[in-house]
Amino acid sequence: MQGREGLRQVTIAALDLGGTHVSAAAVDPATGEVRSLVRVDHAPDAARDELLDGIREAARAVAGPAVAAVGVAAPGPFDYERGICTIRGLGKLEALFGVDLRQELAAVFALPAEAVVFLNDADAFLLGEAAHGAAAGVERAIGITLGTGLGSAFIAGGLLVRDGPDVPPDAELHVVEFRGAPVEDRLSARGLLARAAAPDVRQLATRARAGDADARAAFTAFGAELAEFLAPWVAAFAAGIVVVGGSISRAWDLFGAELDRGLAVPAVPARRLDEAPLIGAAEYARLNTSARP
Repeated sequence: MQGREGLRQVTIAALDLGGTHVSAAAVDPATGEVRSLVRVDHAPDAARDELLDGIREAARAVAGPAVAAVGVAAPGPFDYERGICTIRGLGKLEALFGVDLRQELAAVFALPAEAVVFLNDADAFLLGEAAHGAAAGVERAIGITLGTGLGSAFIAGGLLVRDGPDVPPDAELHVVEFRGAPVEDRLSARGLLARAAAPDVRQLATRARAGDADARAAFTAFGAELAEFLAPWVAAFAAGIVVVGGSISRAWDLFGAELDRGLAVPAVPARRLDEAPLIGAAEYARLNTSARP
């Protein structure tokens, strides 16, 4: 963890709430600089008190009198308007169901509740990449996060697009069928692992890089099918780029070429993979609170 002196010139704090950890940082939205980064790990099935203690610990590490607003990236389902977790049946963060995280964090930062805002983690990822990453300077972009599920976000002119004829309902591609079945049956970690027996994506990638033909074929097919699925949405949204994040993107060397080849616009890995959700959460707080960094 860096020193708290880094907070003096930063007024936006950001948290990224994940299934196995919570990260927090002070972010300068003008430059994308991430300071005082801290990560607190927890088990996916951790109890409520353990999860809340970890969130408070991470938040306290970046709290200070200069912080005027807080942005929080969180996975869905989540009541982002009220800051209440509604996750159930996903094997992660379920102990937080019904918890008012806005009030919890407002107390830690000694801020009014309206200074703490929440957004979907895929939205935060793309906002961060659009502000200071791979999608910077691109007018219209699509962001994809690949992991246990398929996350998605759409941006035009630096703002999130959540509805309209050129995006899926609530901009959530995971609700769209692919080849007559739920898309996450094929385009997620479980879909990838179903193509070649392996306990997890990391081990499958290790095998592929060592020359295992079945493992390499699994990633190649994954990239080609991801392109097939995304191509109509890229065309409909008139996207200029597709940015890919999430844990599976760390195996970009194994499927990225097939994805890029199948799209009419560049497909690229995240430039700020671990920091993008924090940068995006800070940017969202800047746009949706009275904070003025």
